[in-house]
Amino acid sequence: MLEFEKYLADFNSTIDLKDFLINFLVVVLLSFLVRWFYIRFGTAISDRRKFSSNFIPLALATMLIITVIKSSIALSLGLVGALSIVRFRTAIKDPEELSYLFLIIGLGLVGGANKPVLAILSFALILPILYINGRIAKKKKGFQGKTIINIKTSMKDVEKISNVLAELSDFLELNRADIAGEKAFYSFVTRVKDMKQLNGLQHAILDLDALAEINIIDQPALIL
Repeated sequence: MLEFEKYLADFNSTIDLKDFLINFLVVVLLSFLVRWFYIRFGTAISDRRKFSSNFIPLALATMLIITVIKSSIALSLGLVGALSIVRFRTAIKDPEELSYLFLIIGLGLVGGANKPVLAILSFALILPILYINGRIAKKKKGFQGKTIINIKTSMKDVEKISNVLAELSDFLELNRADIAGEKAFYSFVTRVKDMKQLNGLQHAILDLDALAEINIIDQPALIL
């Protein structure tokens, strides 16, 4: 029995308090900087300040877990079992949020592995890439996919409306047409390149019927 306990003790390594404090401070500082960077330069449309408030606790929790389990195989196996019953239900509304979560978890992992220099170096290399990628994404952001134009009007000549809209766009498709009494509802699928083209479509519709109600839905993820 004593030999078995000695065998298990061989897998254990002591946690140096000084190294732990250094890793702790490095992870806190880097997580705070990532949080500031995400709020300042992020492109997600959600509340970035509220979402990023979890960065520091998440990084520290990850670092603490890795610091503890790396000193014992028994604890490592126990963690696998514990995490197998954990379910995360938080919805990720933007892929950018997932990228920053992985970055924060990565910093916590490196800090827990007692590699503060690697954490700082990774931070210095990754953030400029994120900045450049964000700038490129902002330049490309716009009406690049499917745009749905819903029109509620008194006009019942759908062909006339279609011809006018087709002249101002390189793609147009009638998705739905409902005519009831004095009102008609039309839903068109088109592709809008910029705000100027969108304004042109709106003015063309209002020229046909000044009282028309227009609803526009942009869905850039659905490429035509």
